[in-house]
Amino acid sequence: MKRKVGFDNTKYLKTQSAHIRERIAQFGGRLYLEFGGKLYDDFHASRVLPGFQPDSKLRMLLQMKKDVEIVIAINAADIEQNRIRGDLGITYDTDVLRLIGLFRQKGLYVGSVVLTQFGGEPAAEKFQNRLESLGIRVYRHYTIEGYPSNRNLILSEHGFGRNDYIEVSRKLVVVTAPGPGSGKMAVCLSQIYQEHQRGDQAGYAKFETFPIWNLPLKHPVNVAYEAATADLDDINMIDPFHLEAYGKTTVNYNRDVEVFPVLNAVFDQIYGKSPYRSPTDMGVNMAGFCIVDDEIVSRAAHQEIIRRFFNARCQQRQGASDADAVYKLELLMQQANLTEDDRPVVAKARAVAEATGEPAAALRLPSGRIITGKTTDLMGPASTLLLNALKALGKINDDILLLSPTVIEPIQHLKVDHLGNENPRLHTDETLVALSISAATNPTAERAMTQLAKLRGCEMHSTVILSQVDERTLKRLGINLTCDPQFQSNRLYQK
Repeated sequence: MKRKVGFDNTKYLKTQSAHIRERIAQFGGRLYLEFGGKLYDDFHASRVLPGFQPDSKLRMLLQMKKDVEIVIAINAADIEQNRIRGDLGITYDTDVLRLIGLFRQKGLYVGSVVLTQFGGEPAAEKFQNRLESLGIRVYRHYTIEGYPSNRNLILSEHGFGRNDYIEVSRKLVVVTAPGPGSGKMAVCLSQIYQEHQRGDQAGYAKFETFPIWNLPLKHPVNVAYEAATADLDDINMIDPFHLEAYGKTTVNYNRDVEVFPVLNAVFDQIYGKSPYRSPTDMGVNMAGFCIVDDEIVSRAAHQEIIRRFFNARCQQRQGASDADAVYKLELLMQQANLTEDDRPVVAKARAVAEATGEPAAALRLPSGRIITGKTTDLMGPASTLLLNALKALGKINDDILLLSPTVIEPIQHLKVDHLGNENPRLHTDETLVALSISAATNPTAERAMTQLAKLRGCEMHSTVILSQVDERTLKRLGINLTCDPQFQSNRLYQK
């Protein structure tokens, strides 16, 4: 069954590209374009706006790639703290390397990396050395006391003037980052200030998909954005500057509203008058005009809020997050009138776990049918669920074994007796490797393998925190996973 879409991606590419070109033409000289969210593989947008393609922003830039230069910003504290990009399970510094490779592969020019809010962090210095050994230029921007309210300091040689000037060569400079809170806007403002000090002209615009400015403040899509940034204390709010200037209600978020007076002061100093009257004016986002079915995107956003709630609880259990993020997500759940029961796979997985006394999992197929998986002597619940789902998608009789014990037992022997694993059960990656080998001689296993692409976008829940290898495998398959914040048996971590 084809998944329903609520977002017209073709219309989005056309209207968004045209709007960005209009903004470029508005400024003489160079334009610094801050890209909020993910420039490449924006999975949050694709989850809450079914129909949105994760690489849409990248495809737009490719249309003007001769004029585009990319600068990647990363917060030095995020490097020091090994901050993880949740949807990919990799650290922010690793993601910077990944993004550089991806952009270059697509034919986009990556000019440099800037370490923001740099304060002498050893891990950041080590990362800079690594980048420079690879021939990548690295610049440092520093914390400014009282930012963004202390305008006199910010617009001085001890504020933006203290930062390294980023040497750029093209007229459209796209400033992006591996995740939120990386200081992209400050990088743009610093560059504009320094361009002016050098006697050059430069402008600024922002491409931030969320919150969507022309949707209501409490629309599920905008609430889902708050859920996604719960650890950053971002808050959606009515843009007071836009309301005062135009008498129209639009939605922005607190950091942009707070920094807007600084942006105005920068432009006033450079041009004598700011081209913008509100944070909303700064943006070029056209996503709200491309929603074609509000009910579909609202349902998708509700599921995202619940997923973020479960993920925050698991991160708290693992010591990777604090209680504040969980409290905020609980509040967002209440505001949206959502409970755990609004995620159907949760109850199904818990029912199997209760009946068997062992960890279990459940997955919702595109047709709406929910498949479950239980713990066995040979496999964990994620692996059995994966095979059960492939059988259901391939219309394979449930009684047929895709993997016989004679295939699984040698793998278990290797794991326990030679590789030192305590858990003999097959992880999902091992299960898929065994299935792919069986597919060479077993037509039924081959049919199951051809169903893997259909798992993308499916919802899954586990009654225990899965191992890192299982989480990575399921994410690579495009499955939207949540877990109860419980470790299996008495284990206090999963490996």
